[in-house]
Amino acid sequence: MNEPVFHPPVTVALTGASGAQYGLRLIEALVAAGHEVWVMVSKAAHLVIETETDASLPARPERLAQALSERSGAAAGQIRCFGREDWMAPVASGSGAPSAMVICPCSTGTLSAVATGASNNLIERAADVALKERRQLILVPRETPLSAIHLEHMLNLARLGAVILPAAPGFYHRPATVDDLVDFIVARILNQLGIEHRLMPRWGE
Repeated sequence: MNEPVFHPPVTVALTGASGAQYGLRLIEALVAAGHEVWVMVSKAAHLVIETETDASLPARPERLAQALSERSGAAAGQIRCFGREDWMAPVASGSGAPSAMVICPCSTGTLSAVATGASNNLIERAADVALKERRQLILVPRETPLSAIHLEHMLNLARLGAVILPAAPGFYHRPATVDDLVDFIVARILNQLGIEHRLMPRWGE
């Protein structure tokens, strides 16, 4: 039997900011669009997921991949998960397979680390690789108010080519549920990635 063929991989990292629903929904949308999804979840993000959702995801990469696959309806092998110090993961090197990366949600701590090239864990290193290889990097911060430090880091990253896409949903589509608000942001991320979706109509449609 032939192995399933997926669209190019997209790396999704969830960090410790509020807004775990955005990252989980993004994974579901990428799976539905037929993409392979490479996932990293920080230790703080696991706590946020337990706090904000009904999900309790295992930490071990193999079990995490299985849980996310069951949650999203992914095919076998469509979701791959990597540990925080898995330096042999393809995202850890510029010679690995090219992949767009989305940090969603992106904590201000992660934002700072990426802006300064800290690379203390795999999420930070993968973002550093994306920047140095001129690959697509989208950061979805969820924090308010923003300090001058946060804003300076965002400006520096934007100048380096990253997309700063705050988790600030609009209301012109007249959302009726929290899911509608989540889908607004996920739709904007997919638009940036050039991935077709039906989460919400584009402006003017």
